[in-house]
Amino acid sequence: MSHSLRNRWAVWSLLGLLTAPLTGCMHNGFVPKTTHRQSQARSQQLWGQNKSMSQSMAQLQQQNDQLRGNLNVANERIKNLNDERTQLAERFRNAGRSSPLSDDANARLEKLTRDFPGIEFDRNTGVAKLDSDLLFESGSDEIRPQADAALRAVANILNDGATKQLRIQIVGHTDDRPIVKATTKSKHPTNWHLSTNRANSVLLALKKNKVDERRMRAAGASMYESVTSSKDPKAKAKNRRVEIYILAPDAKDVAAWEQPRN
Repeated sequence: MSHSLRNRWAVWSLLGLLTAPLTGCMHNGFVPKTTHRQSQARSQQLWGQNKSMSQSMAQLQQQNDQLRGNLNVANERIKNLNDERTQLAERFRNAGRSSPLSDDANARLEKLTRDFPGIEFDRNTGVAKLDSDLLFESGSDEIRPQADAALRAVANILNDGATKQLRIQIVGHTDDRPIVKATTKSKHPTNWHLSTNRANSVLLALKKNKVDERRMRAAGASMYESVTSSKDPKAKAKNRRVEIYILAPDAKDVAAWEQPRN
């Protein structure tokens, strides 16, 4: 064998050794079995992941629908509350809560708020608010001596000029502390008793100062018409008050509420 022929034979043999593993793994152009099994396993894995993601997406969609439904319900409740608030304001206007007072009477009542800390007055509604802490000792319905001057000044305004023809609704209010002290509980078993008894005391004090009792009505609201939900003692004190509504002669009583909705 010539030298050139031997070299060619060596190259062919080497190529045969290099390509043998490749051609041994291929069968008529098909993918090797090992690679095929790996592809099947990977495909199965991807299918499982896709199924899991689909289930997760369905759960998220369900949660989203539920949250959207809750939001719609909340928005509807807010709308209903706003509608009720509008109706309540309209009912108050129809019941005569818009102030029937003259400019002079308004000015005199506003002066009271400067002369006597603890008195507030709203000229738009004709409502004067007297802090219970100005009028009473804690748990008591007896007018404090230092409150006499304030009530006398209120009575003077109510008895003057055209204001003398107006009606007066007096409403007592308490905070949400239950009556627990034995001496207080013996006279005011509940906050209902305390609020109504305090309203009666203010009515009688105004009567003592020559306000015609036929013009007046007294009521109690207990703790159910608070002006603040704050737990701060100073803010909470505003819930303890006696309100004096000054109404037109033909107005309905403020306390004549409609039946509450179920």
